[in-house]
Amino acid sequence: MASVTDDPIVGIDLGTTHSLVAFCGEDGPRILGNDELVPSVVRLGAEAAVGESARANAVLFPERTIHSSKRLLGRTFAEVEAEAGRFGFSIVAGHQGLAAIQGPDGQLVTPEEIAAKVLGVLRERAESDLGVPVGRAVVTVPAWFDDAQRQSVRDAGRLAGLDIVRLVNEPTAAALAYGLGKNAGTVLVFDLGGGTFDASVLQLVGSEEERFFRVLATKGDTQLGGDDLDAIVMDHVTALIEERFGSVTFPPAARQALRLFAESARIRLSAEDTATIQLDLGEGRVFQESLTREWFEAQATPVVQRAVSCAKEAVRDAGVDPAKIDRVIMVGGTTRTPLVRRLVADAFQTEPYVALDPDRVVALGASVQAAILAGTNPGLLLLDVIPLSLGIETRGGGVAKLIMRNSSVPAQATEMFSTSEDGQVNIALRVLQGEREMAQDCRLLADFELSGLPPMPAGIPQVEVEFLVDADGILSVRAVERRSGKRASVQVAARHGLSRAEVDRMEEESLTFAKSDMHLHRVADLVVQAGLDAKWTREAMGRVPDLEPNYQEELERHLSTIADFVAQGQEDPRSVDANAFAEARERLDQTAMRLHELAIAASLRDESAGD
Repeated sequence: MASVTDDPIVGIDLGTTHSLVAFCGEDGPRILGNDELVPSVVRLGAEAAVGESARANAVLFPERTIHSSKRLLGRTFAEVEAEAGRFGFSIVAGHQGLAAIQGPDGQLVTPEEIAAKVLGVLRERAESDLGVPVGRAVVTVPAWFDDAQRQSVRDAGRLAGLDIVRLVNEPTAAALAYGLGKNAGTVLVFDLGGGTFDASVLQLVGSEEERFFRVLATKGDTQLGGDDLDAIVMDHVTALIEERFGSVTFPPAARQALRLFAESARIRLSAEDTATIQLDLGEGRVFQESLTREWFEAQATPVVQRAVSCAKEAVRDAGVDPAKIDRVIMVGGTTRTPLVRRLVADAFQTEPYVALDPDRVVALGASVQAAILAGTNPGLLLLDVIPLSLGIETRGGGVAKLIMRNSSVPAQATEMFSTSEDGQVNIALRVLQGEREMAQDCRLLADFELSGLPPMPAGIPQVEVEFLVDADGILSVRAVERRSGKRASVQVAARHGLSRAEVDRMEEESLTFAKSDMHLHRVADLVVQAGLDAKWTREAMGRVPDLEPNYQEELERHLSTIADFVAQGQEDPRSVDANAFAEARERLDQTAMRLHELAIAASLRDESAGD
């Protein structure tokens, strides 16, 4: 065992509500630190604390007690502003507009710093339990975390003195824990945590000696979880307080207390028919209200149905018959809610699998992946997927998709591009995410420039663009002009995460506007290509001054037609008959073939005369 733990790799579930660290040794995976959950709560300032102490005294230190900070990772202030009032502490715009936490003394603290403090406590627990220094970890993230959010987790790891050797999607980690000892099967992982939701369809293939998990499809929402169910209670109580006492400005302590009472009431209603909230508002005002499970479930059903609908979409995307799903594995503390289990059972006509502890299964799965990377559990391979397509903007505003959604990671794709203007020495590259055909309808992830190119005629440079998505789901883009050897690259760090609404919009619009998008993309490409064809034809005509009049007239006629199509495509692309445009371009190309032969012959004669 000593050899295993000399340089161990631990598995960490960095959760919205609770976090855990686990290790997979010769006896299998186990939770470290006496099997205790660590609240993902941090108290700032001179009385700094992390975990249960910070959570238990949140009301005493309301403005410096930070909770649910995972929902802030990699997100802009504009995205979280609407829900900022529920947190109990001050959230402001920090560097580059990203969400930051403002302490009572005015200092700004990033969500990464908060996460690092939680990771630091987990690291200490692991070192105490294993008896050796711990410097490496596999950390889980929601499947729908984008590059910026994943990078934020990596940054937090570095701040905590941890080398994060792999980021693993939370539902995939849960499936890894489930898959121990299983031979084959298809599972749906329904992962509803404190702040995020993921649904993934995975297939375990092979035998005990040689098995691999293949992720078939994934869906999710990085802003859907138990916090949103708590918010139902909070908003309801707030409205009742205002009815009884008039407009009330909640002091920070009351806001923290309301949040904790709301969470407690939601949990109690999972086991009891009623739960009572009592809140001291000061000035002799005491609010008390009993909530029933019936009322709560009626209010919570639309929120839970969002998650259920998301899971159904994942199954459809995977191309799996719902009847062929062997298990629906429940992950995340919020899945203990009877309403959640009932709606999932109704949706998939099977009782959800709850034998695994929903709070601990992700950390255990992370430790299994850690053991795989450490070489102590080599019999299991993990193949995850990309949630949305990745591509690059082309001339005219179209999107060339290099990696399609639900492709397995790691993934790599390469495509050749060229310039559309003579003498172009710089090429701007825009990296996009989404399912639409036009760049304006997709999400910009990053932009960078390939510069210093030698001036060449349009269409001559050969620009090779390579997309590489690593095992952590992080995208890197490389571009090289093959003739000159000029290179440029960027590791994509998206500006903020995708909300469920954004994802839904992208996917629904990709279907709704599929036909029109394809038309616009085709017209945009035709405008660029036909423009180049016309330019080259004009240049060739200049090199052959003695063209036969009828032939020259025919060329001019085709060029005029192309010019009209190009002008129409630039002004109103929706009105262009793309088929007619393509046919006109083809007629020009066919007619100009003899011209280009004559131009080549003329160039050769000129060279011979010069010699």
